[in-house]
Amino acid sequence: MGLFRRGPKRDGDDAPRDAEFAFFSVDEGARFRSQVREAFAEQGLEVTVYADVVADSSGRQFGLGNLAAVCHNDQRGPRVWPDVIRGHVGLVLRTMDAPSALDTLPADQIRAQLYPRVIGTDGLDRDTFRYARALAPGLSEVLALDLPESVMMLTDDALEPLGDVPGLRDRAMANLRGLPVEGHETIEDAGGMSFDVVVGDSFYTASRVLVLDALVRQVTGQHITADGALVALPFRHQLAFHVIRDAGVIPSLNAMAAFAASGYADTPGAITPYVYWWRAGTLTQLSDRDVEGDGLRIVVGEDFRDLLERLVAQQPGED
Repeated sequence: MGLFRRGPKRDGDDAPRDAEFAFFSVDEGARFRSQVREAFAEQGLEVTVYADVVADSSGRQFGLGNLAAVCHNDQRGPRVWPDVIRGHVGLVLRTMDAPSALDTLPADQIRAQLYPRVIGTDGLDRDTFRYARALAPGLSEVLALDLPESVMMLTDDALEPLGDVPGLRDRAMANLRGLPVEGHETIEDAGGMSFDVVVGDSFYTASRVLVLDALVRQVTGQHITADGALVALPFRHQLAFHVIRDAGVIPSLNAMAAFAASGYADTPGAITPYVYWWRAGTLTQLSDRDVEGDGLRIVVGEDFRDLLERLVAQQPGED
């Protein structure tokens, strides 16, 4: 007998898949939801468990998508799921039951903890986030209050007592520029493909696409050219970029498309699986799912096509 007990292993890919979270097998999905119900019960709250949410008797709903992805990505396996779920449920309930930070923090402190946050538009309630700024199809920017245990995305009603939205956004952008770079690496190969990846525990790492020019200078010591850059922000803790300088943009675009799709899949805080062309702060989508939905395709407009043709023509010929 071994000295250490091993937790249950993950089911193989050949096991029937959970209808809502395909990274779980049917059995794993059932075990996950049962553990979620038990964690709420330990907190004195009985909930009804559905495929992707749980609901209590007062009608409050708690989404399960991010928590499911956290469990799926935890390398320690299902043996730690009960502790992970218990910790998450406790944090959610503490946050919901505590007095609102908007009522307890002074206005100056709220502004000091204000950040812009880039999120996927799916699920964004336009009736309560009318001020949200559209960045590209499927991407929006909202303002968020950074708290010790949570991040509070601020609605129109929450912002109203704090001042005008443009002024609040200016302060939030200044706060974003002041964040340190937690981690950085360059991915490249001999074929000319290269891109930089910034990672961090901050919930606003991907949101630094909003200050990309400053981030590129901070990380590489160089400026973005007039041709712009490729960017990918698959989930909240990761941002990838490639400054466009030559025909190396072509292999880099293909590599970043695969990188973004992989990073987005089954990840907590997922934002977008696509690559975008950043030019003077404007984002244009360059990758998409193919018509069958089983892979990726590159989709470029006339402006980007002209750019590629110019860069290829400038490339030195081979002897």
